[in-house]
Amino acid sequence: MGSLLGGHDTCVVMPTGGGKSLCYQLPAVMLGRTAVVVSPLIALMQDQSAQLAQMGIPAGVLNSSLANEKQAQVMRQASQGNFRLLYLSPERLARADTISWLQSVPIAFFAIDEAHCISEWGHEFRPEYRQLSRLRAHFPDRPIAAFTASATKRVRHDILHQLQLRDPHKYIASFHRSNLRYLVKECEGGEQPSLLLRTLRNYQDRSVIVYAPTIAKVKETVDFLEHQQISAIGYHGKMEAAERRNNQERWMSDEVRVLVGTIAFGLGINKASVRAVVHLALPKSIEQYYQEAGRAGRDGQPADCILLWQKRDAALLAYFADQILDPAEKERAWQRYHAIRRFADSRGCRHRQICLHFGENPKWETCGACDACGCESEWLVKSVFIKARQPQPAVAMPAAAAPKTAILEVDSELRDYLREWRRAAAKQQGVPAFVVMHDSSLDEVCRKRPGSIPELLGITGFGEYKAKLYGEQIFAALERFRGGARAEALPETKPRHIRPASGL
Repeated sequence: MGSLLGGHDTCVVMPTGGGKSLCYQLPAVMLGRTAVVVSPLIALMQDQSAQLAQMGIPAGVLNSSLANEKQAQVMRQASQGNFRLLYLSPERLARADTISWLQSVPIAFFAIDEAHCISEWGHEFRPEYRQLSRLRAHFPDRPIAAFTASATKRVRHDILHQLQLRDPHKYIASFHRSNLRYLVKECEGGEQPSLLLRTLRNYQDRSVIVYAPTIAKVKETVDFLEHQQISAIGYHGKMEAAERRNNQERWMSDEVRVLVGTIAFGLGINKASVRAVVHLALPKSIEQYYQEAGRAGRDGQPADCILLWQKRDAALLAYFADQILDPAEKERAWQRYHAIRRFADSRGCRHRQICLHFGENPKWETCGACDACGCESEWLVKSVFIKARQPQPAVAMPAAAAPKTAILEVDSELRDYLREWRRAAAKQQGVPAFVVMHDSSLDEVCRKRPGSIPELLGITGFGEYKAKLYGEQIFAALERFRGGARAEALPETKPRHIRPASGL
């Protein structure tokens, strides 16, 4: 933050949930000019803009989803300096007319989010990010800041080169997420459905993400779980945008606890209380796995990252790598394949392997928080194929992974009631529920039960603007709860066509 305030180019590598957005949002507010944020997803831009609006910070979004009249309005407001933050897609920034228009905007600096997308060695390379190298030529006196959660040394060097950063200040946080427990298991035969059920029943009433490798697998898994009386919804790139948005919001609002998605789900997702992330196939790279698994436990509480892979996953990754025609791209794909395969096959410390992959050399040899270091659950190790249609009893999590006492002290009925109020408030304003109040803030409200604005300001996530916006509504909801009001039961998702368990 100090580097941007001082006008320096900057490169920040910080784990998912580490606060990267704050690193450019706060300087933009303090400088009183416009920070131009390049972001790869329309939904991510809209969510961040909505969050800033809830804090009274003017922010604009310019992308292809807006009507021409709205785009023209945003451009006029930006030229007048009305925004502290302005979100653009890399495709929009590549247009010649965008560059000429930006010359009229009082720009403080450029922030490049998901900067690993600019590198061909990155796991999410996007060619349009290469156009960002033009920023230095057109805005030579404006600082440029690059932000990413998952970049190896090679990718970091490529980011600096592509963006032409000048003597940048570098901030590389540790890749060790000590609150996460990594559990990796190779599944035999039809074992995976049984293990998935055991896993999900271990997190009853907790939010879980399940990553599936294909759209077909997403649909099969959702149907399978619903048949097992586990309410779940899907998310994939071929869904209509409105359906994707609705499903994501239902999960974010805790209407449904389990979301099954492809890699299309997750970028910019800001839900702090995810207790487990389950992968049903080998990801294509360690970077991808680290980023997706890292969506668990963003509240700092213990959470599990469970990889249930099969030999055929590796065969499929190898097949796709072999189909690549460009020699350099093929080499990169094979390097990613060998790295993720070593991670899955190795009996070495999982946390240490991840740190070493990203160029960090930890002083410790064992972590006590992965299957290789003796932290594997008995229900996962000693699994025996069972008929998936038979409900299995929940198995208590080991003490090492149990949530901290602070979470357990929250009155579950009050939490449900405030979530119901939050859903209604979010729907009324047309914003995601987490924009109204994060899960961690909601739990703190449950514990402290504030009765005045000063008391509400003492809760993480509430500034003066948000406290004024929602304070009286929250106090009223707490008073109704004291008077006996309780949350209404949410309707369960109705099972659709049911595929047999073997199809999973």
